[in-house]
Amino acid sequence: MPKMTFIEKDGNHKEVDAPVGLSVLEIAHRNGIDMEGACEGALACSTCHVIVHKKWFKKLDEPTEDEEDMLDLAFGLTKTSRLGCQIVMSEELDGLVVQLPEQVTNWMG
Repeated sequence: MPKMTFIEKDGNHKEVDAPVGLSVLEIAHRNGIDMEGACEGALACSTCHVIVHKKWFKKLDEPTEDEEDMLDLAFGLTKTSRLGCQIVMSEELDGLVVQLPEQVTNWMG
């Protein structure tokens, strides 16, 4: 089974199983990672914003225009920012590393 690592807000690294076909948001929720996902993956918020490690960012599909629009609302946006609900695990992403931003903005609440 593929693995991935979350770098939590406190800097703690947590390696977890990352089943193929699940989004990073779903994987976070299954493993008790503090990722909000207020819209439950409907691409209507930016609360699942993650910063993808540079090594892995190039392996991801290009973000859609809708994802880019939501990322514009994210706190602490970086060049390797993505939404966790839009990154779907595959065998090629085995070892993926993402960092949680220090803060998230929930425009839905």
